[in-house]
Amino acid sequence: MADDIDVPLTQLAAEEEELQFASFTNDDAWGLGCALVAAARRDRAPVAIDISRNGHQLFHAALPGAAPDNDSWIERKARVVHRFGHSSLYMRQLCAAEGTTLAEKFELDPQRYAAHGGAVPVVVRSVGPVGVVVVSGLPQLDDHRMVVAALRALLGAQREGAAGGS
Repeated sequence: MADDIDVPLTQLAAEEEELQFASFTNDDAWGLGCALVAAARRDRAPVAIDISRNGHQLFHAALPGAAPDNDSWIERKARVVHRFGHSSLYMRQLCAAEGTTLAEKFELDPQRYAAHGGAVPVVVRSVGPVGVVVVSGLPQLDDHRMVVAALRALLGAQREGAAGGS
């Protein structure tokens, strides 16, 4: 397995700790999805975007250049998050650090599970993972970064809103 992505597990774990919400509503999913679409349009990124909570798809979009294959990648990446509670990139890097793959380490069918960056758990503090945000269509590290940037922006907006309401 070629390890061409140099992102330490500690950095990915810190991201997951940082990106925890007080709540995550349907409106939050819609706003997050729209923000991801806006970023993808700005960057002319040919991506598909999916947001779900507890198995309920709340947002899905396919931008120009995205293909049906991206939906397959979304499903496979999301399964990794649902199974392990970590981002798909975290699981990729965990396996790479051990010199193995997700398929080898956990005996998972690579046609159903993809440890490739781009799927990030939606975590509600004091609850745990409740959903997943997935982007597919760019190189895997860029997929991951697009999701993380959008989650950070939503979290910042929620914190500002909470501070403004005091």
